[in-house]
Amino acid sequence: MVMRRDRPHLFVRRPAITETYTRPEGGGGGGKKPPAPADREVHASALLNDLQATEAAGIQLRANRLAEVPGALDGVYVEFESFPGVELATQSLDPRVGKLHPELVSVRSVETSIGASERATVFVPSGKLGYFVKKIDEYLSTADQATVKNKNLVDRISEIRLASISALWTDDPALLPDRSLLTWWEVWLRVRDGGEIARFQTFAQSAGIRLHRHTMKLPESVVLLVFASLDQLSQALLVLDDLAELRRPNHAAEVLAMEPPEEQASWVSQLAERLQPAPVSSPAACILDTGVYRQHPLLTASLDNRDCHAADPIWQSGDHAGHGTEMAGLALFGDVGQALLADGPIRLRHRLESVKILPPPPGSNEPDIYGSVVARATDQVEIEKPYRRRVFSMAVTATGGTQRDGSSAVMYGQPTSWSASLDALAFGHSVDVTEDGVTEFLRDDENPVRRLFIVSGGNVGAFEVDHLVRSDLEPIEDPGQSWNSLTVGAYTERDDMSEAHSGYSGWYPLAQRGDLSPLSRTGVSFSRLWPAKPDFVLEGGNVAVSPDHTSFDTPENLQVLTTKAPTQGSARQLTVTAATSAATSQAANIAAGIMAEYPSLWPESVRALMVHSAEWTPVMRTRIESLARKADRLTLLRRYGMGVPDLSRATQSAANALTLIAQEVIHPFDGKSHTREMHLHDLPWPGETLLNLGPAKVRLRVTLSYFIDPNPARRGWRRRYSYASHGLRFDIRRATESNDDFRKRINKQALAEDEDRPASSTETGKWLFGVKHQQAPGSLHSDIWVGDAAELAQRGALAVYPVSGWWKENPKRDGSEAGARYAMVVSIEAPEQDVDIWTPVAQQISIPISATG
Repeated sequence: MVMRRDRPHLFVRRPAITETYTRPEGGGGGGKKPPAPADREVHASALLNDLQATEAAGIQLRANRLAEVPGALDGVYVEFESFPGVELATQSLDPRVGKLHPELVSVRSVETSIGASERATVFVPSGKLGYFVKKIDEYLSTADQATVKNKNLVDRISEIRLASISALWTDDPALLPDRSLLTWWEVWLRVRDGGEIARFQTFAQSAGIRLHRHTMKLPESVVLLVFASLDQLSQALLVLDDLAELRRPNHAAEVLAMEPPEEQASWVSQLAERLQPAPVSSPAACILDTGVYRQHPLLTASLDNRDCHAADPIWQSGDHAGHGTEMAGLALFGDVGQALLADGPIRLRHRLESVKILPPPPGSNEPDIYGSVVARATDQVEIEKPYRRRVFSMAVTATGGTQRDGSSAVMYGQPTSWSASLDALAFGHSVDVTEDGVTEFLRDDENPVRRLFIVSGGNVGAFEVDHLVRSDLEPIEDPGQSWNSLTVGAYTERDDMSEAHSGYSGWYPLAQRGDLSPLSRTGVSFSRLWPAKPDFVLEGGNVAVSPDHTSFDTPENLQVLTTKAPTQGSARQLTVTAATSAATSQAANIAAGIMAEYPSLWPESVRALMVHSAEWTPVMRTRIESLARKADRLTLLRRYGMGVPDLSRATQSAANALTLIAQEVIHPFDGKSHTREMHLHDLPWPGETLLNLGPAKVRLRVTLSYFIDPNPARRGWRRRYSYASHGLRFDIRRATESNDDFRKRINKQALAEDEDRPASSTETGKWLFGVKHQQAPGSLHSDIWVGDAAELAQRGALAVYPVSGWWKENPKRDGSEAGARYAMVVSIEAPEQDVDIWTPVAQQISIPISATG
């Protein structure tokens, strides 16, 4: 058993050793090698005919266009399709040679009966189709030779044709609206010269298309909200070169009204008298929701009137629906019920802020670009209190792009404008809202403001007796796929039906204590190309099922108690809530608590500590550890995340449970498309103490957290088009390795001329998820090693090194010179041993031992 947690975590003060770095394995490829066509000459001739037909069709269509747009380039949109099961060589489709060149617009996957094909849309300026003709001619002229020119490009292409407007649709093909239906679209434009918005406005006016006032500008994309039919939008192909993608807009989920429990108003008054609010200089949990009723007796001392905002200036900041006030109570107290029943004063360590991001009734039925709304909300609180440490909590989701459909499962987890905006804000992009309604994200390499967002994973739409299967089939909702945000699922400890009111005789709880809440969605159906979500789970309540298994309900005693706004004439001050909304707000409480305990921590570090503190319940652990295959364990990781976080574990070590924290800045690339450096951490380590424990089993846990700069355009997400600006990975010295051999194993630069890499040392102990998980997509990597203490004694060196991203492939936009921050958390636990591993390390880093009390 871990001893009492009464000691601070230890910070690694020794700087990492920086070394020039080259990855031994070399760079990534463009997919597996495609099989050669049966007859390359026939194949090339067919593609040349396709190009000729495409050019002729383009000339005919452009001759019949209704209008011209000043400043637009003349050209055609061409669609390339791969053979099933083969990826296109997307970089060769986007040569970037000369002032005018073909430019890749979007890439999407299409399921067929014999495998997935890729379809890439390329804008080809007038007169530049010859680039592809030349490539195929060279392929044809060498088709019978040992070395076939351009085979990596041409062997992969099955067909070339003029692109229709539907080729720009990058969401689920089954959801593409009918051609004549007037509906809202997200229209993505490529940034070329800054005139993209004006050109589309000119086109929209001539085509009778309506534009929403909100516009979002990312570094390489502009996102417009457009009300039009597909037929109307198809005219843009003839007059604009800026088009990149069409997507579904985001719709905020409706807030459910919760029935209030039978509580006494006097409890609220008694608790309010015992509260000691945090000073104004304390960190804050910022609630992005329906507003907060700040006059509530339990909230008013922690929420200043100046800290209540609305994303739209015409809205009032108060809570019009009640949901935001419910979230505020959980974000402030964590467990409102426990606070009500506690004796004595309660000293709060953080405060609240509120920004209304959902319109009050009657509101507008028009969809909005929620990334823009959240950006403006973020801007408001930072203008009011620019130096306050805060965590943004958002329990609002949308289904756009993540509805389950067996034919398009590959799409699950893909970025949207909303999730990408959260990633950009977390990374430190500044926000500029212009007078004409454009929300622009600007990278600030000199003074970036990193931000921590905590978002909900979303709730299931209906219940089934086999609730785990149901939850695994319901994918996490937008923007929960955000890489940099913490995404929260729900589990439950509430399984007592004895106090349920009359009408529930014979009913029983659907989920057993300690398992996933039946209300929670998961990331099980996400493509493995995207990060594992949720990151962790917190209490979200349970569901009751009738004896005949035909009815489901959510009685008050299976939900979570919280504060209530006086909506619909109700005078009650307490209510209940549930699901991933409740879990998200409790997570914000933990994050703000960490910020209060360690004021010097970066948002990346707070994020790391939250995930690092998470533990699976006995039910979850039994399910995970009973699986021998790591791939099966990873499936459950996408259900439960890393478990249930805990503020005590996140902020305190114990004598036999040591946590080390390092915060560093690395420069991933050199601005010339090469990796630049790696970090080697020679950690303060309780080596002698561990050696003395011999074969006793101990646990090592490593968590690496950093924020990526997003690139949300759907252009295949490989190499220069990858979503993440950079990736970082960790490796730890093995028990039988010297430091030199460790360096040579992971860094080609550490090898002398003609020196071979040392044979990989045997990995001792056992990683729970293993190398594939540690190398998986995402900006947060965590794994657990279990083995002998004597073996762990030799493993006190850890490396952090870069892997490819779009910064590497785009030197002009490479942000490596400014540095990329990361947080590394390493813990050692000897739960069965009465041993002190904390003190030896504290002595190495000169921490006074008396400070532990």
